[in-house]
Amino acid sequence: MELSFDWPDWLQDPAPRAAVTIVVALLLAAFVDLVFRRVVSRLTQRTRTDVDDRIAAMLRGPIAATVVIIGAWIAIVLVAPSGWIVDVSRSLLVTVAVFHWFLVLWRLSRLVLEVLAGLVANRETGLFQPRTQPAFEVTAKAVLLGGGSYFLLLAWGVDVTGWLASAGIVGIAVGFAAKDTLANLFAGVFILADAPYKPGDYLVLDSGERGRVVEIGLRSTRLQTRDEIEIIIPNSVMANARIKNESGGPYERERLRVAVGVAYGSDIDHVREVLLDVAATTGEIIRDDDDVCPRVRLRAFGASSLDFELLVWIAKPELRGRVLDQLNTAVYKRFGADGIEIPYAKRDVYIRGLPEGFALPGRPLDGD
Repeated sequence: MELSFDWPDWLQDPAPRAAVTIVVALLLAAFVDLVFRRVVSRLTQRTRTDVDDRIAAMLRGPIAATVVIIGAWIAIVLVAPSGWIVDVSRSLLVTVAVFHWFLVLWRLSRLVLEVLAGLVANRETGLFQPRTQPAFEVTAKAVLLGGGSYFLLLAWGVDVTGWLASAGIVGIAVGFAAKDTLANLFAGVFILADAPYKPGDYLVLDSGERGRVVEIGLRSTRLQTRDEIEIIIPNSVMANARIKNESGGPYERERLRVAVGVAYGSDIDHVREVLLDVAATTGEIIRDDDDVCPRVRLRAFGASSLDFELLVWIAKPELRGRVLDQLNTAVYKRFGADGIEIPYAKRDVYIRGLPEGFALPGRPLDGD
């Protein structure tokens, strides 16, 4: 490639032209830097946010460097219009430019994600949330790395067509080999976006396991059980399982049901008073709200008992076992002290006849 200009007599030689081009490029780069420092910075300082200030600071250096790189490339072409020197120099200059802009886009992507996370800090639904920010960061980094590598290969004259075809075949093979890992990865992204549960929620799985969510990763979800055992469950399993979120809804509190039966003929009003008194004297039960105060319900006329149910509210799901033990113990003691009978199944057996030669204990056989 050869550039033709009407140069003055003292610039007929390529070397002075290249030197002048470099000087002009450096002056333009200094001018760009000055404009950013004196003009753009003052304009951005008038806004209420510092996002534009940070973007301007990110762009100032790469734009000035790009001006110098363009000037250097023109100077090289003036000195050596063709040949391997031009090709190698162009590749080196493009590599430097790609490196500068790669860093800018890397920082700019982090800034954009940070700003978006601040805007949706209190959002619990939607694709972008503070919990899904790491997934977007990984995706942005992968795209930037792939794009940067692609332009670097082009800068050095590497034919990427074969590479892309090979990458497609390898990608298909890897997809089949790592289908479980990919399923967990996509399920983790959807769990983070849909938010059926979040860290700190208390879950009951369809397999019967119960625990509090410790961490939601891109591959697995971790539960901490009441036995202080951590359960690691793949996200693909969590995405297809029936999960009971005991911390879901507007409140974390939970209602606890205590079923108890009393004998027919018992004073049901007295039974109600005893059950309510037990609830009033048991700790860790919510009693300061009329909507969740303890209640007693007569649910059914059973086969051998009147079936009552004591309804109380607890502040956290993990208190269920301890509060239920306290209530059952207190109810049994109070019923015994107040003479309230808790019936149990009884059967009367009538013997119509005995085999020959068989005698009941204490009765002699016939003829003895």
